[in-house]
Amino acid sequence: MNVLNKLPLLPYAAGQAFLQGITVLDLTTSIAGPYGTQLLADLGAEVIKVEKRDGGDDARQWGPPFLDGESLWFISANRNKSSLTLDLLREEGRKILHDLVRQADVIVMNTAVRVQTKLGLDHETLQALNPALIHASITGFGLGGAGADLPCYDLIAEGYAGIMDLTGEADGPPQKIGTPASDLLAGQDAALAILAALFRRQQTGKGTRIDISMVASSTRFMASRIVPYLGSGTVPKRSGGTDSVLAVYQVFDTADYPITLGLGNDAIWQRFWKAVGQPEFGARAELDSNTKRCAARPQVVAAIAELLATRSRAEWLALFAQHRIPAGPINTLEQLVDDPLLQADQMLFNVQGPAGPVPQVGLGIRFDGGNAVARRAPPMLGEDTERILRERLTMSDACIAALKNMDVI
Repeated sequence: MNVLNKLPLLPYAAGQAFLQGITVLDLTTSIAGPYGTQLLADLGAEVIKVEKRDGGDDARQWGPPFLDGESLWFISANRNKSSLTLDLLREEGRKILHDLVRQADVIVMNTAVRVQTKLGLDHETLQALNPALIHASITGFGLGGAGADLPCYDLIAEGYAGIMDLTGEADGPPQKIGTPASDLLAGQDAALAILAALFRRQQTGKGTRIDISMVASSTRFMASRIVPYLGSGTVPKRSGGTDSVLAVYQVFDTADYPITLGLGNDAIWQRFWKAVGQPEFGARAELDSNTKRCAARPQVVAAIAELLATRSRAEWLALFAQHRIPAGPINTLEQLVDDPLLQADQMLFNVQGPAGPVPQVGLGIRFDGGNAVARRAPPMLGEDTERILRERLTMSDACIAALKNMDVI
């Protein structure tokens, strides 16, 4: 079965207009930068994706899987954007970019200062062209210091920030999270910082230099594990997610499929035991606080594990939903796509691309009750080059043809 057929084909809409009138030049590749600029595009900004003539964004080559020749990783982070191809190693290409910078509100890139300076993309050069420009950089270790020139990917950042060391089973090796968490965190930080800079610019008229470090974003992501270590000296160890500060908060097997269960406070603890027909267990004085339950964690976990093994996942989840006990399935992606709650919210959908339906994951945020964001599919490489040059820089057909002949665009 074609999985695309499971998703509704949604029409393009006006989407969100919070950033309408804001122009973003996106010079980033891979996931972190494109994800951040997609967030801005979903909120209404016009995002012009400036790509290499040969191959474009690195993520366009990431696959399989591909859909109609396009990388599905690329498709996941580039909707609502235009694509302009430009050779920035050529003086003519840099001049075009500088002309666009004079009109832009934001520029985002994921290159080190050394490369930015070489190409005339550094903050000082571009601020001279447009003092109100917001200049955002996403790099592995930040723009300054000993790590400024070090390359970085999500894998490196997750390992560096301790995420991998605390992910996995106690007797297993460190594991990467199953999604590019460090990329997505850095991209989200970039979008957040740009929104803050736009707000300040509205008040002062001044631009901002934004420096996003993937490792710094990932380190902040670990704050809830780092701070307890700093305050107690106790080094957390990976445990397959069974060492939460809450007791109980982990995965349990049922008679067929595993579930997650979070008994996060005393009231939920007592509701759980009433729901399963053992209110006396929930009322035991030696287990009447989270601190006491943590001290008795092995015994508590054993009791719950023995109980949950007696019935199926579906039976337990229905019972827990009835009694408002936090629990859920461990979905595969196949199951997630079929989830009725997500389907009702149209969180997963198709849009019409040049060659057919293109799958998308929604923004997941409602504004005044609406969550529509899709204005256009992820662009084909260079799809908008001529239109942008005509509309934004008033170039003639002859000038555009000359740039093509010189391999600038």
